[in-house]
Amino acid sequence: MRDDGQVAASLDPADVLAGLDPEQREVACAVRGPVCVLAGAGTGKTRAITSRIGYGVASGAFAPHQVLAVTFTARAAGEMRERLARLGVQVQTRTFHAAALRQLGYFWPRVVGGRLPRLVESKARLVAVGASAAGLRPGQGEVRDLAAEVEWAKVSLAGPDDYERAVTRAGRVPPRPPAEVAAVYAAYERAKRDAGALDFEDLLLLTAAVLDDHRDVTEEVRARYRHFVVDEYQDVNPLQQRLLDAWLGERDDVCVVGDPNQTIYSFTGASPSYLLGFAERFPHATVLRLVRDYRSTPQVVALANRLIGPGRHVGALVAQRPDGPAPTLTEYADEDAEAAAVAERCRVLLAEGVAASQIAVLFRTNGQSETYEQALAAADVPYQLRGGERFFDRPEVREAMLLLRGAARGVGDEPLTAATRHVLAGVGWSPGPPAGGGVARARWESLAALVRLADDQPAATTLEAFVTLLADRAAAQHAPTVEGVTLASLHAAKGLEWDCVFVVGLVEGMVPISYATTPEQVAEERRLLYVGVTRARVRLALSWFRARTAGGRGGRSPSRFLEGLHAGTPAAAAGRGRATGQPRGSRHAGRRGPIPCRVCGRPLSGGVERKLGRCASCPVAVDEALLERLRGWRLAKARELAQPAFCVFTDATLQAIAEARPRDARALLAVPGVGRAKLDRFGADLLALCDGDQGTEDAR
Repeated sequence: MRDDGQVAASLDPADVLAGLDPEQREVACAVRGPVCVLAGAGTGKTRAITSRIGYGVASGAFAPHQVLAVTFTARAAGEMRERLARLGVQVQTRTFHAAALRQLGYFWPRVVGGRLPRLVESKARLVAVGASAAGLRPGQGEVRDLAAEVEWAKVSLAGPDDYERAVTRAGRVPPRPPAEVAAVYAAYERAKRDAGALDFEDLLLLTAAVLDDHRDVTEEVRARYRHFVVDEYQDVNPLQQRLLDAWLGERDDVCVVGDPNQTIYSFTGASPSYLLGFAERFPHATVLRLVRDYRSTPQVVALANRLIGPGRHVGALVAQRPDGPAPTLTEYADEDAEAAAVAERCRVLLAEGVAASQIAVLFRTNGQSETYEQALAAADVPYQLRGGERFFDRPEVREAMLLLRGAARGVGDEPLTAATRHVLAGVGWSPGPPAGGGVARARWESLAALVRLADDQPAATTLEAFVTLLADRAAAQHAPTVEGVTLASLHAAKGLEWDCVFVVGLVEGMVPISYATTPEQVAEERRLLYVGVTRARVRLALSWFRARTAGGRGGRSPSRFLEGLHAGTPAAAAGRGRATGQPRGSRHAGRRGPIPCRVCGRPLSGGVERKLGRCASCPVAVDEALLERLRGWRLAKARELAQPAFCVFTDATLQAIAEARPRDARALLAVPGVGRAKLDRFGADLLALCDGDQGTEDAR
């Protein structure tokens, strides 16, 4: 199990402490455990704990090869590893699962014999087998729910025989009656055993069991690792705590870091009780707090403090940045109107010079993303969906890394930035982005992210070293920044930050979510919103809608969590968004209430009817020849821009143009779905087509 850490020979303890604030310095100097650091959002906890490791190594308190730092995601482990590398220190920095896999793989031949069984990447297939064996026929969605329930049971240390009691104690509502879930769980374990496989929870369970049952293994591991650091400790679950206890034994040289105000994963088995009860378990523990917020403006910090309540666990955050704009709280008539307004605001921010990668739209559930994807596409705003295809799995990135690896073997003294540009130009990178969006733009953005990462490296970095860095980041799934507005759920946003954040859909039933019924569940929903708010560095916009669809009954209420947040945000205290999602200049701009059909006067419902300006069933004269010309032009334009046809214009918008047959720019702008950006870009072509002229070569 040899994997010695390293330290730069010239590392000076004073250099490690340089630039830390008094509280961070106190953390860095607390090199003897047990230590508990309660670190608020944006307070520099990663810097503090990596400085603690660096200072411990530089001062001789730690031997680098005897330190094990664990966290919850490969990305976080990679970031910690990079920060330590900049200090000149190399220690073991892994996720719980990666650390367990390495140890179990090393000791398995000795204690069991043979090779470690294969790992099951996804439980779904074996859960489906188990459900069938239990006489059930769940659908695909229910299989996922059952797999999640099995995972919760395992991390909660509840076996199939204990499941029913465990779910009752937790007040949990399972996807099936508890007896049926227990039967599926037992059948899943049998199917996994018959397949000769392990799942990720087994890695932790078996590693802890080996340490408990084999004294020689225990002695070797505990001699190897003497100092432990656990990041995001508020998210630890009973199984992870079980493994940490096995590593520690009777020792107490452990430093835990977390923020109980960001506990948002209790539904997966995580519990803040280990963090909050640390001082009870270790009465002589050093408990430190980080409250200086370096991320957000005083305006954002003040709103976050009001949201979470006075001094909850950690203490009120104290902003360190200069003043910024007041957060806005805005109501919209319906969800489409909210999405259209947010997309328009994103377009304006881009025009003002804000990088797309510094803007995020956050929502409670993944199902809300489609509305915003369509709105951003309609506004010609590039976006990326967090939780989609992983960066290093994209075909263009795999191809680029392969070419860079080949080039590294033969490159001469060419600087890294020039060499990277030269290689990536062969697979589609160019100094400027391609016109439009779609596949071509997404491909270019991936390659541009690699170029920017190369630009960020020290001048002396070789292409070979850069290729090694890319391989390390790929292993850790530590993706570089891609230029595009980020769409993400509030859960997926944790650990990230942006200059401008829109938190949308803040209505009762969504935030808090409808199935949050107990006080504990509602409190976690508040913390989830707190996580979203504290992602914003400078600009923060909170919004909600009255009706789910245009013209629908406006019975939705703003989230209860927004009560009391108006103080300190005078610009938004009575903020109201445009009542509809119509672009500025449209005939319905500024109208409040339902939009009437222009034929029969009935309130319209749904985005298609609103774009047409009439009921779908109402008769209307349409120029069929013009409609065909418009469709042909759209197809050619979509091919030219390498993007889906609906991103140019939707069918409903083309239908509305063919019905209105506008003769000038003002009339064209009044057609729902056109908007200023598309008028500027496509207006001349559209007016030429409406005039009866075939217009461009594309139309022909």
